[in-house]
Amino acid sequence: MDFNIPRNTLLTGIRKTLGIVEKKTTQPILNNVLLKAHDNRLTIIATDVEITLVTNYGAEVSMEGEITVSAKKIYEMIREIPEGVVHVQKTSGNYLVISCQKAVYRIGGIPAEEFPSIADTKQDLQLCSVDRNALTELIAKSFFAVSNDETRPNLTGAFLEVEERGESSVLKMVATDGHRLAVVESLPLGEKFLGLDKGIIIPRKGLLEIRKLLEENLGEVFLGVERGLCVVKSLEDVLKVSLIDAEFPNYRRVIPQEKGIIVSFEKEKILHALKRINVISSEGYGGVVATLKENLMVLSFQDTDVGEAADEIEIEYHGEEVAMSYNVNYFLAAVEVIDEQFVTFEIGKDHKPSIIRGSGNDRYMCIIMPLKQ
Repeated sequence: MDFNIPRNTLLTGIRKTLGIVEKKTTQPILNNVLLKAHDNRLTIIATDVEITLVTNYGAEVSMEGEITVSAKKIYEMIREIPEGVVHVQKTSGNYLVISCQKAVYRIGGIPAEEFPSIADTKQDLQLCSVDRNALTELIAKSFFAVSNDETRPNLTGAFLEVEERGESSVLKMVATDGHRLAVVESLPLGEKFLGLDKGIIIPRKGLLEIRKLLEENLGEVFLGVERGLCVVKSLEDVLKVSLIDAEFPNYRRVIPQEKGIIVSFEKEKILHALKRINVISSEGYGGVVATLKENLMVLSFQDTDVGEAADEIEIEYHGEEVAMSYNVNYFLAAVEVIDEQFVTFEIGKDHKPSIIRGSGNDRYMCIIMPLKQ
């Protein structure tokens, strides 16, 4: 194997793999990336078995070949060499020599034959064009609610489905950890998505890699489902994520049907108030009490072992005094992803769930359960 490639191109390609390769594994090969020089291009492949990234770049290939090397080490090497054209050559004993100007590195590798086999994407796989910004928004506004509880695998990912709306349809992403529920949907789609009629559950790590791919590719992005995999394709990259084989809870049953007490306030004011409260809250108890009074919402926290904190926000409210307690971190996370200037807060009656939305935006909601007082 012998090829030349711009240093920045190679650096970009290797950097994309760093979130996928396994840091702690009994299989050393999963720490490596597979480099394949062929047909005047370089293919870089990384996998942890559950997630696979295949990325392609143009290269001047004088001898075809392949080898696997440590993703972390080769990234550090390429990062430190000067800009210019990098010459990469495989030598005997499965070593890779990387040189640019006067900088030369030599790194040991593992034969490509030991790398896990990667199934090719079907030629007839139906991939649907998806708006990059729309898919990014779906992930950003639901990811915080994904559960970390491995004993409930169906909650350790976000549920993605298509919902028909007359002649159009929308993509919906839902996440819950049992204490809060985030639901976000796209604007109406121009085409029908295939393979999403029953919905799929994309695992946490897969969501992170999809978001990274969307941020790094400015062109058109395509999405499809095949053989238990979610496939996301751009001009340079193909990302395959193994789906969680489980049934997602019926989230629609959690959405309150009865209207609660609705108040509105500026996003920045509530954010700063919650952050000030959060400074003094302990890891074991992060409950903030929201009390509605005449044209005022009082946020307070009290813990005999930690201390006290309080803040006030002016609102338009006329009614009896109401007090509810919430996990301050859940409240914060739900508000932080809102784009609108004002936040609508619907407090459930009789200790029922409350709803947080961006004012005038029905495409996002976060439902949070109140704490027992």
